[in-house]
Amino acid sequence: MTTVSGTSSTATTDKTAASTSGLLADYNLFLKLLTTQMTHQDPLDPMDTSEYTQQLVQYSQVEQSIQQTGKLGDILGQLASQQMSAASNYIGREARFDSPVAGLGDAPAQWTYYVDGTPSALTATIKDSAGKVVNTVTLDPASQGTYKWDGTKADGTKAENGAYTLSVEATNTAGDKLDTTINSVAVVSDVVTDGTNIMLGVNGIRMSASGLVAIAAAGTNTDD
Repeated sequence: MTTVSGTSSTATTDKTAASTSGLLADYNLFLKLLTTQMTHQDPLDPMDTSEYTQQLVQYSQVEQSIQQTGKLGDILGQLASQQMSAASNYIGREARFDSPVAGLGDAPAQWTYYVDGTPSALTATIKDSAGKVVNTVTLDPASQGTYKWDGTKADGTKAENGAYTLSVEATNTAGDKLDTTINSVAVVSDVVTDGTNIMLGVNGIRMSASGLVAIAAAGTNTDD
């Protein structure tokens, strides 16, 4: 299954792990230095008590930082589990995402679009994940709102399943371009997490739950 958003989804997890690793390295180095210093100190001129106390305080602070980082990781894990449980309610429902990327799989790729103004001409362009144009279609301005693509390319062949991006060029009677907002629509089939982000399986690809803008019963028009 293709993941088309949330490509930096492991950033927080990696950052936490790196932070913990760095603290452990500092902790072990500090302990080694302190032990070596105590082992080789001059019995006739031992370490000053205040200096020793200060080093112990530093030792304690590093240890507390390690414990806090571990607890933070546990909290993040618990939050991810709760989010996972809540997101499981999306399975079987129709989701709309704030993204022009939709999946072509067992069902056609589907989008909704809104034109800011009254268009006199609409042209839809579909690109694959590599940014290559696979088809260009003229849409009826009078029936604007939704578009489904069954995967038929410009040469009549069938496109492979995967992620595709829709762009819509709209112009008014004066030939001026109008702004267009595009969302992708699909039924949620599964929910996964990397421990940080929730990803929804939709028609063969995965989309970040953070991009959701609407949820409805399957078959319901979500462009309201």
